[in-house]
Amino acid sequence: MSKRVARLLPLLTTAVLAASSLTWPADPIRAADTALAPPAATGIPPVSDAETGWVMKTLHQMTLEEKVGQLFTTRVYGETADTTDPAAVQMNRSFLGVDNAAQAVVRYHLGGFVYFAYAGNTRSPEQVAGLSNGIQQVAVTQPSRVPLLLSTDQEQGAVVRLGPPATQFPGNMALGAGRNVDDAGTAARITGQELRAVGINQDLAPVADVNVNPANPVIGVRSFGEDPTLAADMVAAQVASYQDAGVAATVKHFPGHGDTAVDSHSGLPVISHSRAELDRIDLPPFRAAITRGVDAIMTAHIVVPALDPSGDPATLSHPIITGLLREELGYDGVVVTDSLGMAGVRKKYGDARVPVLALKAGVDMLVNPPVMQVAYDAVRDSVRNGELPESRIDESVTRILRLKWRRGMVAAPFVDPAAVSRTVGTQDHLAAAQRISDRTTTLLRTDAATLPIPAGRRVLVTGWDDPAAPATTQALGAALGRHGLATDVLSTGVNPSAARIDAAVAAARQHDTTVVLTNRATGDVGQQRMVAALAAAGVPLVVVAVRDPYDVTAFPDVSTYLAAYAFNDVAMNSLAGVLTGAIPPAGRLPVTIPDPARPGAALFPYGAGLSTP
Repeated sequence: MSKRVARLLPLLTTAVLAASSLTWPADPIRAADTALAPPAATGIPPVSDAETGWVMKTLHQMTLEEKVGQLFTTRVYGETADTTDPAAVQMNRSFLGVDNAAQAVVRYHLGGFVYFAYAGNTRSPEQVAGLSNGIQQVAVTQPSRVPLLLSTDQEQGAVVRLGPPATQFPGNMALGAGRNVDDAGTAARITGQELRAVGINQDLAPVADVNVNPANPVIGVRSFGEDPTLAADMVAAQVASYQDAGVAATVKHFPGHGDTAVDSHSGLPVISHSRAELDRIDLPPFRAAITRGVDAIMTAHIVVPALDPSGDPATLSHPIITGLLREELGYDGVVVTDSLGMAGVRKKYGDARVPVLALKAGVDMLVNPPVMQVAYDAVRDSVRNGELPESRIDESVTRILRLKWRRGMVAAPFVDPAAVSRTVGTQDHLAAAQRISDRTTTLLRTDAATLPIPAGRRVLVTGWDDPAAPATTQALGAALGRHGLATDVLSTGVNPSAARIDAAVAAARQHDTTVVLTNRATGDVGQQRMVAALAAAGVPLVVVAVRDPYDVTAFPDVSTYLAAYAFNDVAMNSLAGVLTGAIPPAGRLPVTIPDPARPGAALFPYGAGLSTP
């Protein structure tokens, strides 16, 4: 071991000196056109002497407190590592007991942070790069000199933390509708390159859940669809592409969150699949990810009686995490929890017990505990009192350190803020995103008198939108205008009132065609009433689901219906192209849409989709 350490010391010295002086590489991210290159070879890379030497040397020198800190990744408020913004400081004090990220690193010896838009972490790419560098500067000057995992949920589509100018894609179910594995890989590679350019070295993606339940309130379009083989192929392609871009992929939510009608953020779902069903439906994408050498797997706060009859959620289940994931599936990478602040993991045990039980189950990294000090003290004290042997902590810290080495965080913990614009949101990336999106829109019903909409027609775009920032209806209106249509926009927000519905109907009567957007309308009476009122008015009507395609079950009599799967600009550009006949509706349903009038029957089967308007 001493020879290995001796060989490693020059590399360590170089890395530490680079960190302390904030010396930038010329361009840490490859040129944008390499986004379309094929993924790297699959599988887990061999362990090098340099990796083993650094990991063992670092682990040996760490105190118990430093080891415990490596197990935690948590959110933090503020745009900079040393923020003094009063609002951010107040939030950090209540959650972390410190003022900012820099103080949290020193106090808890953290393993990582998770960036969120609501926490003020992702205002712009350059700001994110500065935040990342500031955090890593503090980390590499601590006694252990271990850089941090800086992660976020950049799933694309419905779940995005880093918005424009970063490249936006339509999301997993849209990719499933496109049926193109290469497109899935390209989307992940571009996303990974842009994240790495701003210092985010772990993406909490892709979602590997197989969405077989139309009533699923938390997965839906975040899934590639209901076909396990399609999901497995897409997941494997994205894992390879993220990691080829230098970003740790994190597939979620093990052992599968696709068949539930309960949101684990607010309740504790129970998955009733038999072991045979789990093997056939839920586990194939995770097996594929493991074969590709995925860096991390996130647990689900779900009860799976077929795997563990105790009633414990998977996150806290030794039979599921150690028995199934570690021993049966042979996974020895990093296992991370979903947020420990979610109700699904807090229903049965107190906040001081949850992190300890997760570690006993076989988890490595504990994400977003409700109160950091409580969770940290609980884990440290469990080692001191003998409940958790320090060797168990060492196992997890070793896995975390290996991940940090393999993704280049030790050799290059910093990014160059001046180089961000050469990677994030480049024209090549944006063009690739639009090409991919154009292959995903699905046409399920059409009236020849309605589509395609010819140039010169007066079109009203109305329906669902974010009430705080009605960007989706505006984006579609602008896109239709670029196709030569005279377009007016009337956003009705979420669950429109009777007055808003009346206004939409009156406006529709003044236009040749009305396009109404819906979002999870099956659970929204206002949206249902609005579509019904527009249909009753007898105006030429096009209904488009901009999230889950199941909305059509609420409108059985609508004659023209499309699924866009996403509500961002790139999806609206594609939708406009389909509505005007400029591009064909190439997407095919990646899920079955059930017929509410005939239990067990399909209103639209898996693979449905019309080729022309």
